[in-house]
Amino acid sequence: MKQFLLAILGTVLSLSPAGAHVEPTSFVDLRPGPSGLAVSITASTTDVAHDLPSVEPAMLLDATTLAAQRSVLAETISARLHIVADGQSLDAELIDIVPISEKRDLRFELHYAWPAAPDRIRVQARLFPYDPRHRTFLNIYQGEALLRQETLEGGDTLLEFQVGAEQSIAVVVREFVFEGIHHIFIGPDHILFVVGLMLLGGSVGRILKIITAFTIAHSITLGLATFRVLNPPAAVIEPIIALSIVFVGVHAFLGKTGRDPRLLFAFCFGLIHGFGFANVLQQMMLPRHALGWSLFAFNGGVELGQGCIVAVVAPLLALVRRASPPVAQRVVATGALGVTAAGAFWFFQRIMQ
Repeated sequence: MKQFLLAILGTVLSLSPAGAHVEPTSFVDLRPGPSGLAVSITASTTDVAHDLPSVEPAMLLDATTLAAQRSVLAETISARLHIVADGQSLDAELIDIVPISEKRDLRFELHYAWPAAPDRIRVQARLFPYDPRHRTFLNIYQGEALLRQETLEGGDTLLEFQVGAEQSIAVVVREFVFEGIHHIFIGPDHILFVVGLMLLGGSVGRILKIITAFTIAHSITLGLATFRVLNPPAAVIEPIIALSIVFVGVHAFLGKTGRDPRLLFAFCFGLIHGFGFANVLQQMMLPRHALGWSLFAFNGGVELGQGCIVAVVAPLLALVRRASPPVAQRVVATGALGVTAAGAFWFFQRIMQ
């Protein structure tokens, strides 16, 4: 069991980037107009540089290098983003490539001209096929209003929509529930925090209270940040999230000493984790006509993912305790050390960024 837990920890640390929920993503904004379709593509320099063997990602933030690679980049991007309006394929014109140094991204501005505004547009986008994990968030606007958002990933790279039609509430809810679940399972820091809270066990009622406190707390700050009431920078929030993992790991390793403070830990640190969830949700862009629904659905997805973790881990720990208390003590100690080590690793990794 000890070797198994250490193997899991090693896998988590080897696969987890500094942000612990960063994944390869790009954003495509579509804005239909009278003379054509304005398209903005924002992508990481790491992804863009993959097709340029002699160019390192950081070099693309330099204006001279970017100008030298302009024609190659224009050809590559236009070949992977196909726009069809009312059955007629449109040609791409590259307007500009803008480096975004603080995020190490590039933004491509393109224009697809049409003779008259169409009724339906079909988009096929597979921008970075070298990475099967890559996800493209497709945002469709009317003026400055975000009408709908879709996610293209894996083999699902085609979308057809009616110009000016808003995304239904049901589709918004389904999309953001999935995103909430997805975020939990790509965010090992949140997973380990919840696992750390459960290591010392307790009755079903006690575990439910602890998880409910965490849920209420992160729901509060997720809402505050989404509506721009309070929005601390990720550079501050992410290291504190890592410290919260260290804190619950150390507490679990020391064991029960008097009153159980996990309910307080769950609520106080849940407020911080809520800001972490919000950083991801804000990147996705929220449809204004269904802002409340998208927030509610994303939070619901987070809870479903979190519930799955609790439903698996809590019974396993209880089973080990009933089978052999000495083995359970070793499992808890090993798990607590693993949680603490992961949190410390992420903390130093994040403050060094």
